[in-house]
Amino acid sequence: MSLTETAPQISADERAARLTEAGEFWSRRIESAPSTANLSYTVTGVGTGSVASTITAGTHTFTIDEPAGLAGDDVAASPVEVALGALISCQIVVYRLYAQNLGIEIDSISATAVGELNVKGLFGIDDAVRPGFEKVRLTINVTGPESDERYEDLRRAVDAHCPVLDLFSNATPIDVELIAN
Repeated sequence: MSLTETAPQISADERAARLTEAGEFWSRRIESAPSTANLSYTVTGVGTGSVASTITAGTHTFTIDEPAGLAGDDVAASPVEVALGALISCQIVVYRLYAQNLGIEIDSISATAVGELNVKGLFGIDDAVRPGFEKVRLTINVTGPESDERYEDLRRAVDAHCPVLDLFSNATPIDVELIAN
């Protein structure tokens, strides 16, 4: 599946079965071999076009670019848009996972992330301005028969366990190695 294709539509029962099966699989696997809980992801990229990158993640290849105003060819979403997309995608996954685990019914879910970024940091115009987002507003819309309190319980569980929300919320140690030939 490419970045522009949509996921197949499945029924709520099929989704519930997949989520339950995945949870049970990982529980058994980690119980029998605790070290298997540690996963490593590798993504590679190569520069293309004006400032674009062709990214390979597992069997998936996609492009990330910048708009013309940031020297790009505007052939794909920008890195910060992809980061926001990763955040809302992870939120949707973890909402579905924890709704299943907590027995909370969701009829539909959608999310919006708005990132505020000041380009003075990116372009080195003002070193007091960070180059990344100054703030991100995340809105999750769920519909279903549950009470507001049940959905708030779900939000707290997701906030505590969403990997990409954690990346946005907490500093992650990064080792950078430059190899110049």
